[in-house]
Amino acid sequence: MQRLFAAIKVIPEVTLLSNYRELKSLLHNDKITWVGEQNIHITLKFFGDTPESDIPTIENILSQVASGHHPFVLNLESIGIFGSSYNPRVIWLGIKEPESVNALAEDILNTLDKSGYPRDDQHFRPHLTIGRVKMLKFKKDFQNIINRFKSTYFQEVQVNSFELFESKLTPQGPIYTKLQTFYLGRNG
Repeated sequence: MQRLFAAIKVIPEVTLLSNYRELKSLLHNDKITWVGEQNIHITLKFFGDTPESDIPTIENILSQVASGHHPFVLNLESIGIFGSSYNPRVIWLGIKEPESVNALAEDILNTLDKSGYPRDDQHFRPHLTIGRVKMLKFKKDFQNIINRFKSTYFQEVQVNSFELFESKLTPQGPIYTKLQTFYLGRNG
């Protein structure tokens, strides 16, 4: 079994990195598991533990879906949380005008669902997770800091492909290994 997910890899640029590092610094007293800068991505589909024998089928489906979509540009803009302001669980970056990524993700999810890989119960909401909140010292301070970054522009991302990754969980954090890249608008 391999723990798999399909995602758009994001190479963080200066603006994203400086804001990300400032946010981490401001929230250093809180218990937050931050996504490693090398692991920043937008998840399209989380498969979880998957038999190795399923991987060629999944790769074929993802390749077919990729060939039907054109490259596009995303703008990472704004910050938000999943959970309530009293019990935040995830800190994420939002995507301005997410129609292209929504179309790609919905195509992936629907095509996989028809092939026996069910959709998640939750509606797909494109975002880039940057931290998982474990414990906050001062919830009001946390919310004030998040609000400071609410309308921040982080970076433009040119999306020409997406990847299938294996995720190995370790005490030091997850290790992602790229299994295959799927180029948009091309077969193979």
